[in-house]
Amino acid sequence: MVRPYYILTPDSYYRWRFTPSSFFIIMSSTDTIRKFNRFELKYILTLEQVERLKKDLLKYVVPDAHAENGKYTLSSLYYDTPDRRHYWEKVEWLKFRRKLRIRRYVTDDAFDEDSKVYVEIKQRVDRVTQKRRAPMNYGDALRLIHEGIIPPHDDRDTQVIEEILHIAEENRLTPSAITTYNREAFFWTEHDQWLRITFDTYVSYKTKYLNLGEPQAEWYMLSPHLSILEVKANEKIPYWITELVASHGIKLIRISKYCQAVEIGALGTKMMLTG
Repeated sequence: MVRPYYILTPDSYYRWRFTPSSFFIIMSSTDTIRKFNRFELKYILTLEQVERLKKDLLKYVVPDAHAENGKYTLSSLYYDTPDRRHYWEKVEWLKFRRKLRIRRYVTDDAFDEDSKVYVEIKQRVDRVTQKRRAPMNYGDALRLIHEGIIPPHDDRDTQVIEEILHIAEENRLTPSAITTYNREAFFWTEHDQWLRITFDTYVSYKTKYLNLGEPQAEWYMLSPHLSILEVKANEKIPYWITELVASHGIKLIRISKYCQAVEIGALGTKMMLTG
């Protein structure tokens, strides 16, 4: 008997059924993932809980093969309107909201205007998270958003780049915050390669000197002894993963790294999360 799949919310379980048109992925075996829809669950847990949970998870999942032992560092530059509309859309839980960011996968190589980044549109439609992104050099990304200059690009990225340009110009976007964290990622490959589980630690932020080429964010928004667990799936959240997490006494939360950075660093309305 196949066990049912559920989407878990703070209030209740919702059972979902989808048609093929309700989600999409455009990629090839050697290509960049450019577009996808997914569901996300988030939890906060201690590092001790992380290690105990990983022992159980490793019965089902494998480390992300695209990174050494599944570990890498991410740094993201978020943009917002002068009145922080993207921030307020998230805080007020609007069913449709989106934000724009430049994402860097941090390596030991020198980072400059010629370094590869991804310009991403992250959008929320009810409970579905949608992401569209285009790869380009950092300098081209800045010129696209700040000056409206479209860089040379793959034809497959034309629609996304035009959307990025429209969002930036229509909303008069400016840099708002940078978040940086270490990520350890896993996949459930035996049954559904699009179930992804990540642990984010040493989550820090900057709300000044917002240049991805400058030293990384140095102020913690989350205590270093805590981690953010994210469970992401394109169609459905397997029942076993929500049951496994619950068996460790870990509760579902709502958290946005960008909003947390704004509230601590720019607005001063929150303190660092300590558990």
